[in-house]
Amino acid sequence: MPKLHFFDYVLKATILPFIPRSVSPNNITAFRFATIPFIIYFLVAGNLKWGIVLFAISALSDGVDGALARTRNQITEWGKMYDPLADKLLIGTVVALMVSKILGHVLALAIIGLELLIIIAAFYRKKYHGREISAKTSGKIKMVFQSVGVFLLLLAAAGGSPLLAEISRWLLYLGVAFAAFSIVEYSI
Repeated sequence: MPKLHFFDYVLKATILPFIPRSVSPNNITAFRFATIPFIIYFLVAGNLKWGIVLFAISALSDGVDGALARTRNQITEWGKMYDPLADKLLIGTVVALMVSKILGHVLALAIIGLELLIIIAAFYRKKYHGREISAKTSGKIKMVFQSVGVFLLLLAAAGGSPLLAEISRWLLYLGVAFAAFSIVEYSI
């Protein structure tokens, strides 16, 4: 049985019992990939309410698929590769659309650039050192800060709240810090 994290226990007690055994973690990752074009459409079309709802569901699915894989011992090579890619595409597209527009291009480029460096570091580690590509604790924390920060930014955009936008900014700064630390972890 893989090592379980705090959030795995929380999700195991709350959400996972409602997910049928026929639904695999890879199905949930594929769902996250499928939601990205719809999220982009809603945000570009200015339908922020649907964009927010779909983003929240998609971001939550990241925690669910990982917890499901670990608690049901269904970790696959496909999931190890494509779950992080789905996360980066989800966050990266919304950051490109909304963070650059509301909080500035520098923060958006920092987030996207660090995500690309994380991918490069992980693949380098796998290819040249034969080490497993697996999520580090700093990467999980980073994803939480990014997801909550982007979610609050979407709420700020929908409701015109400067306070939520500022909270979002600081959560995304924390996400940047944990992304930088994650790159260091992959390099070790």
